[in-house]
This record gives sequence, structure tokens and C-alpha cells, in this order.
Amino acid sequence: MFESLSERLNKSFQSIRGRGRLTEDNVQATLREVRMALLEADVALPVVKDFVARIRERAVGSEVTTSVTPGQALVKIVNDELTDLLGSSNSELDLRVKPPAVILMAGLQGSGKTTTTGKLAAHLKQSRKQSVLVVSTDVYRPAAIDQLEKVASDVGVDFHPSESKQKPKKIAVEARDAARKGLYDVLIVDTAGRLGIDDAMMAEISSLHETLAPVETLFVVDAMTGQDAANTAKAFGDALPLTGVILTKVDGDARGGAALSVRQITGRPIKFMGTGEKLDALEPFHPDRVASRILGMGDVVSLVENAEQKVDQDKAEKLAKKLKKGKSFDLEDMAEQLRQMQQMGGINALMEKMPAGAQMPKGMMGAADDKQVGRMLAMVNSMTPKEKAFPDLIRASRKRRIAAGSGTEVQDINRLLKQHQQMKKMMKKFSKGGMNKMMRAMQSQMGNQGGNQLPPGMGR
Repeated sequence: MFESLSERLNKSFQSIRGRGRLTEDNVQATLREVRMALLEADVALPVVKDFVARIRERAVGSEVTTSVTPGQALVKIVNDELTDLLGSSNSELDLRVKPPAVILMAGLQGSGKTTTTGKLAAHLKQSRKQSVLVVSTDVYRPAAIDQLEKVASDVGVDFHPSESKQKPKKIAVEARDAARKGLYDVLIVDTAGRLGIDDAMMAEISSLHETLAPVETLFVVDAMTGQDAANTAKAFGDALPLTGVILTKVDGDARGGAALSVRQITGRPIKFMGTGEKLDALEPFHPDRVASRILGMGDVVSLVENAEQKVDQDKAEKLAKKLKKGKSFDLEDMAEQLRQMQQMGGINALMEKMPAGAQMPKGMMGAADDKQVGRMLAMVNSMTPKEKAFPDLIRASRKRRIAAGSGTEVQDINRLLKQHQQMKKMMKKFSKGGMNKMMRAMQSQMGNQGGNQLPPGMGR
């Protein structure tokens, strides 16, 4: 997420970090690089101009020139301004109304609106423990209603049936009545999208808004469309009283232009971001955490929250006790760690939330995508229980059998065994307090990059 923008911004700061003091000239040179990085990331020009001007105003003042580490202070100023640009703080859904609270989903076709409706329903069910009913008023796109029904079934929320021959307003009214009778907390209405903005679409969704009086009207937009995302959001904002924005496909957005532009241009907060195809890949948008990720400082708070929600604590405790007793970290343990990482979105997702994630051991870097993790698990699953427990038994003939059984090559088995040895060494360090050392190192690095701190207790 935002890889190219993050890389360009960090390169911009390299030349100034070693300076003893800041001058107007070297600040100006750095800001030229920052400006180019933002423009190449497809951030809207007015947003870039305003952003750079605010940094310049703060950077050449006493706030920086009296600092003993001016380069670090400039990074902190950029971090603060990025956070402010993105919205300062998380803006939660305001559902404090007499049930059912109606949420209206708006957006263009192809933005991921229907899938996001399901993700949002799952979020409300799991995080807020609310009962949710979803309905589709998209009577134009083939199979749109069926798609939402399938998504609703997958996330375990109720679906109000509708048909393509019905009028959207009639569907919406019937769904609201059903939500009232069924005592649902929330009704989410998925509306029709178009390939582009047109008067008919705006008139229809405006009519639905007037009829339903939703407490939240959310614009769903594809982050990968860059500056167009912000412009489209503004067009919808002019036609509808939007309360917030959901950015989808953020995991594929290396530039970050949409995230940095949409809030400034629309004046509406980004409330959620879609971070993957899985139906649990929807995160509340925290501007301070996203700013830290963009500047390469990681996001340990989100990492911990993700672990608390998705890691099997019983299995983690079992492994910790095993290692404390001096028992070896075997291949089945490694496979279980890979499964846990998959639950948390994969190693790439974990690394981008860690400070200096690119400096992780190469053994872990080798498992950086779901496809590779799947191959590694297939290899372990092709082993006998004895081979998993005692990897040293795996010689040439056993390697050939395992490779044949898992659809891989012998060199893949060799690579797996090497990665296991690296993880084994790492786990041994953790069992002797190595995790505490790693956390302290992360705490120190985050402090050096602008004061971003670990959650209370994690540095201990």
C-alpha cells in the first residue's frame, strides 16, 4: 500500500537527515522533492500546493531551527501535516438513531460497492455486535442482486430479497419495513452504479436518499483510480449529503493519490479502507496510522489489534510454553505460524505495518505472498509426522517423495528447510527474551522517526 509514494518521500528526506541545521535553501530543495513525489502519486495539484505551503511555513520557523535534530523534526512536521490532510482522527459511523439505522451505499460501477456492503455488514456484526440486514436496489446490472445475496451468506448477515423487475424505491421501502419488523439494528442499502456519472443515476439515488433519510451516506470509490477518485467523490458530494468515503482496493494502490486527495477535495472523512479481496479485509481509516505507514514508520497499533482479533491465542500460548520448555520449533510449528500469518492478511500485510519491515530476515521475506505460503504448506502437508518433528531426517529420497506429493521441486524443499532453520533460530531468541529486544528496537526506531510510539506495555 502506497509503496512508491513511501519510497519517494523517504528518498526526499535522506539528504536533509544528516544536516546539522535547517536553512531555507535545504528545506526548499527537500520540499521540491516532496512536491514531485506527491504529483507523481497522482495527488490533486491544489492539495499538493496547500500541503507543501503548510510544511514550508512550519519548517522555516523557530519550531525547527531550535531543534537539536532538525532533520527528524522536518519528518515529524510532514507526518503531522499528512495526518491532518488525511483527516486528523478516525471518523466512526454515527448510528445513534432509533433502529434501524439506514446506511446508503453510493458509487460507480466497478468500485467494489457490493462487496464493500458485505464487508461493512460483517464489520458491524463482529465489532459492534449489531444485527444487520442488507438489500440491493441495483435492478440494472445482471446478477447484482444475486451477488449481494451470496456475499451476505458468506459473512453471515441477513439478506432482504428483491427482483430486477421492481422499482428501486419500492425495494428500499419494503426493506426498511422488514428491518423494523425484524428489529434489526442496521439496514445497509446497496444502490445501482453506472460506468460514469449521469443525471439518471443521480436522480435515482437522490430519490432513495429522500425516501430513506439515511443516517450515513457513504461514497465507495476505487483508490486505484487516483485523482479521478477525488473528482468523482466531489461530484457525488455535490448531489448527495455524503457523510463519509470508503476507499476500496487500497492494497493495490502503490501511489496513494486518492487517499491524500479525496478528503481535502470533498470535505468528507474517509471512514474505511478495503485492504484485500477477503470479506474481512475492511479496516477503519486512522489518518495518523496511515501517515506513519506512508513515511515508513509502520503501524504497530493496527498490527496488535489485528493479532488480537485473528490470532488463535490458545495455539500461540501452546507454542510459547513448548519453546520455554526447551523443545524444538519443528516444521508443524512453522506451518501453524504461516497459517496464522495468512489469517492476518499475509506477510506483506504484516511487514508494511512494522517499522523497517523491508529489513525482516530473508527467510520470512521468501513467504511474502499467498501463493508461496500455499506451496510451503503443501510441502509440509506431504511430510510424515516423523519428518515434521525431525526435519534432519529429510534426505534426498524423502525430498523427492515430498516434492512429488506437493507438486514442487527438490530445490523448493531445500529452500523450505533453510527457511525453517532461520525461523527456528528466531523463535529460540524470542523464547529467551528476544521479542522484548525486538520491541525495544522498534520503539527506539519509531522514536527516531518523529515520536510515533508503541502501544503501552509493548516496549516491556
